[in-house]
Amino acid sequence: MSTKPSIQEDTHFRVLKLLHGNPHLTQRDLADALGVSLGKVNYLLNALIEKGLVKISSFRRTGDKLNKIAYLLTAKGIKNRLALTRSYLERKTREYAALKDEIASLQAEVTQADGPAP
Repeated sequence: MSTKPSIQEDTHFRVLKLLHGNPHLTQRDLADALGVSLGKVNYLLNALIEKGLVKISSFRRTGDKLNKIAYLLTAKGIKNRLALTRSYLERKTREYAALKDEIASLQAEVTQADGPAP
């Protein structure tokens, strides 16, 4: 099994994280935040709803003519977001360690190439 996450897993993580913080985001807001098309957001939300991770709540505020929609994480969605967060954190920690090693190696290479100070 590959430890590299799928693009879909990363995108689901980002959507769940955004919705957890603000369930009243519109699909257009999500598209802007994610840097994807509105159609892609619609597809992602439908997939998350189908998996039972997100539910739609519709309500009407007094005086508003339009219904407002909230995308709420279900209990399963919250549990999934936490699992994705752990996975993301572990992956980023490994990437950080690898990057620190690469930087140290490059610094040593540059120091060696510069030679001793005159």
